Order: sequence, then C-alpha cells, then structure tokens
Amino acid sequence: MIRSTLLWISENDWCKNTLPRYGFVRRAVRRFMPGETLEDALQAARAMADGHGISALITFLGENVADRAEAREVSRHYVHTAEAIAASGLDVELSIKPTHLGLDLGLDVAEENIRRLTEAATARGNWVWLDMEYSRYVDATLDLYRAIRADHPRFGICLQSYLHRTPADLESLIPLGPAIRLVKGAYAEPPDIALPVKADVDQAFFDQAVRMLAPDAREAGVRVGLATHDARMIRRVNQWAEANGVGPDAYEYQMLYGIADGEQRRLARESRGVRVLISYGAHWFPWYVRRLAERPANIGFVLRSLLPR
Repeated sequence: MIRSTLLWISENDWCKNTLPRYGFVRRAVRRFMPGETLEDALQAARAMADGHGISALITFLGENVADRAEAREVSRHYVHTAEAIAASGLDVELSIKPTHLGLDLGLDVAEENIRRLTEAATARGNWVWLDMEYSRYVDATLDLYRAIRADHPRFGICLQSYLHRTPADLESLIPLGPAIRLVKGAYAEPPDIALPVKADVDQAFFDQAVRMLAPDAREAGVRVGLATHDARMIRRVNQWAEANGVGPDAYEYQMLYGIADGEQRRLARESRGVRVLISYGAHWFPWYVRRLAERPANIGFVLRSLLPR
C-alpha cells in the first residue's frame, strides 16, 4: 500500500507542482542527490572516486518533454556534459531517459537528439545508458536502442525485471552483445504487465542476472550492470558466480547515490565493480518519490527531516 501511494504521488500533478516548495521535502532529497547542477554531480563523483575508488553514472533529471526546442536543449546539455566529463578525467558515464529527449514527440525526434549526445560521448570514449520508463515505452525504447547501437557500440540499455516481457526482450538482445543494466522496476504497472509480488520480482531479477552471466552471453560480449541495493541479492549473485566460475570482472553493481553507502564501499573494498548513479537537476520530485517507493524504509529519513534541528 505504501509503495502504491508513493507511486501515485509521483504521478500526481498537484503533488509534483506543490510539494517541492516545502523546505522539509527539499532537505530530505539531499540524501539522494548532491545538488541541482552538473558541477554538484561531478564534485560528488570525484569524492567517491578519490575516497573509495567508486565509479559513477550521472543523469540530468527530467521526463516527458513535450516541446521540441526543450528536447534539443536537453541533448545539447548532455553534449556539454560529455565534454565536462572528459575534461575531468573521471570514470563517469551518462544515463538518459528517452522521454526527456523527446520520445513523446516522436521516435524520429528522440533518435536525432540521442544520436547527437551519443556521438559526443563516443568521440570521447565514453558510454551512454538508455533508461527504461513505463511499459508503454518499451517497444519504442528498444527500437531506439537497436538503431543507435548499430553505429555506437558504447550504448547501453535498461531492462526491468518485473515486466512479464523482459525474459523475451533479454533473449532478443543477447546476440547483439549489448550493455544491459538490470533493474527491478519502479513504475506503477498493472499485474497483467508486471509481477505484483516482491518475491517474484526478486526471483525474476536473479534469473535474468544469471542469464546475462551464462557462457553464451559472456561470449557474445554482454556487459552486465546489476542495479540493486539488496544485500541478500548481492550475496546470492556473488555466490552463484563463484560456484560457476564467473569472475567479479564479468559484472558490476549499479547503485544510487545516498542509498546503501556502506554496501557500496564494502563491494569496492572487495575489488568488485561498483558504479553509483548521481542525479541532478531541478525536476527531481517524481524521481525522488519513486526512489522512496523502491525502498519505503527511506521514509524514516523524511520524517526525521521534519524534526527541529
């Protein structure tokens, strides 16, 4: 019930326009993002790299852009971001949302904008990850991915383990030798579209992780990013990998800034791949509430922020 309520809040226009004005909400979000500017994100990435040897992803928050000029400007911002990352010398990759770059305006609009930024990143030896949004966008997002990856191999895709269709989508992608970030899924979807029970989602995540680490997938060149903060899942995957002769360099864990910091550092100390997603930008509210829905225990942090200092 808590998760459903939070997801409803993330989609409600009144909540999106009103709640971010409250100081306690803005204070609480600081746990999950270091600031609203690119400079804030790169500074946090440098601190993690210097202090703990942890790599990063960064994403400029926003979604469902309905204006062509705005979508082009987002693309230009990412071009600038690719340049700034190269100048910084940091191991920082880019993560983008297709609707932030104009997918609601048409596949051609999104492809033009994504190609622009992907070319800039590729020219600098960097990676771009295409995020996955609501289930209604999956086919279009996969079409975008296949079209652009044909020219830019340093281009990754996100799959959501809770969708019933994901095993088939995964099988269709493996022959391409793609980079895949596997997440559990953070959008409100009906049970005929997505698994409604957490235990089933967890099992699907594990099964799909194992599939990506299978010999034929590794031979095809699949790059595996496992996006989870679940310590039990991490132990389970690591134990399976060790039992099946899969080394720690065959996959990395991708986590969120401000969540499970101790687990991130433990994995880094064990020389396991860890990459932390750092988000920035003014349009943070829907993203923030979905993070709470993924891990309702974080609501305690919000409640503590209400207390006098």
